[in-house]
Amino acid sequence: MDITSLYRIFRECTCVSTDSRNCPQGSLFIALKGENFNGNAFAAKALEQGCTYAVVDEAEYVPAGDTHYILVENCLRTLQQLANHHRKQLGTCIIGITGTNGKTTTKELIAAVLSQSHHILYTQGNLNNHIGVPLTLLGLQSRHDLAVIEMGASHPGDIKELVEIAEPDYGIITNVGKAHLEGFGSLEGVIRTKGELYDFLRRRGNATVFVHHDNPYLMEMARGLKQVTYGTEEGLYVNGCITGNSPYLTFEWRAGKDGEWHEVQTQLIGEYNFPNALAAVTIGRFFGADAEKTDKALAGYTPWNNRSQLRKTADNTLIIDAYNANPTSMMASIGNFGNMQAENKMLILGDMRELGKESAEEHQKIVDYLEECGFEDVVLVGELFAATRHTYPDYRDATALIAALQENKPCGKTILIKGSNGIKLSSVTDYL
Repeated sequence: MDITSLYRIFRECTCVSTDSRNCPQGSLFIALKGENFNGNAFAAKALEQGCTYAVVDEAEYVPAGDTHYILVENCLRTLQQLANHHRKQLGTCIIGITGTNGKTTTKELIAAVLSQSHHILYTQGNLNNHIGVPLTLLGLQSRHDLAVIEMGASHPGDIKELVEIAEPDYGIITNVGKAHLEGFGSLEGVIRTKGELYDFLRRRGNATVFVHHDNPYLMEMARGLKQVTYGTEEGLYVNGCITGNSPYLTFEWRAGKDGEWHEVQTQLIGEYNFPNALAAVTIGRFFGADAEKTDKALAGYTPWNNRSQLRKTADNTLIIDAYNANPTSMMASIGNFGNMQAENKMLILGDMRELGKESAEEHQKIVDYLEECGFEDVVLVGELFAATRHTYPDYRDATALIAALQENKPCGKTILIKGSNGIKLSSVTDYL
């Protein structure tokens, strides 16, 4: 079946599902495959659960004469083509966002600001890959006048694939840093891949990008594009400065050189969130958001999912940033923690995953930085940190650390918890 015919069927359905456990009445099931599952095998169940049609790519799962099955060559490719076709039909203005660190938080902040004045669709959670992006786009409705689509990458070409599905009209790269080096090979590989968003916009012609002026990498990447800049320098489209960080980020911003100053007290931990918040101000202003409503939206946003969260327990104050970690974000978190005004600081740091051949060197740099900062109360978790030259206590995994905490629980501490999600440091917080 061609995409045009499938699109007519899609428009008759209530939504798209790729999970046979979640099939709303009247939905369209698309059978995807993973390392450990074959969605084709669940097509019949999806129809029983409430789907009207099931898109499959293996003929053996199609009962003879059953018109509720739609056979295609490749279900994943069909999902992506359907999403692109839907995006073109609606013509919604799309802002594409990527970056090494901060893209999810920045996306959430942009959405909070734009929601004050627009009907928007934005990526939920971190559904930012080759499946999540098309599923998000298929949620577009005629009432949406803006969409903020987050795009993640772990290998060269990933962003190129996603922008060709979403076809963004505007773009923002939050930053570039050392992450997923196992897939990218080097920082230069990261820059090239993230830059695929700007490469696409160049081909579109006359495209606008939102650029952090303080970041020389991003300014170079944005050459030849129409730039709307933000940063600390006077005279930018939006400029600002940090005014507080104990523990929540407070900052001031103004438009241009002569605009009125606005102060915003956020619920974000970390000076590294300042460019993220300033990006949201910039994009909001560009699309006509009211300044006072922008301030209120940023002040009201609460981080979630172990991303720079502050939690007070009966014994300690926890700063939980255990969703992800790479050398760039780890350095930023440690530096911010060092600048924070707090008593009895302690750090629990977990391994940084997917760094490839540079893993040992990057973990050693972190340990050296800890010593340079003068931190003494440090706990390291994971085999990669354990292999570094250090004098800190270390544990092979979160389970071993939990056992130690049950024997000797810290009290009265302000504790930074940072590591890759796979290290499972979030499980440690219940014991602090």
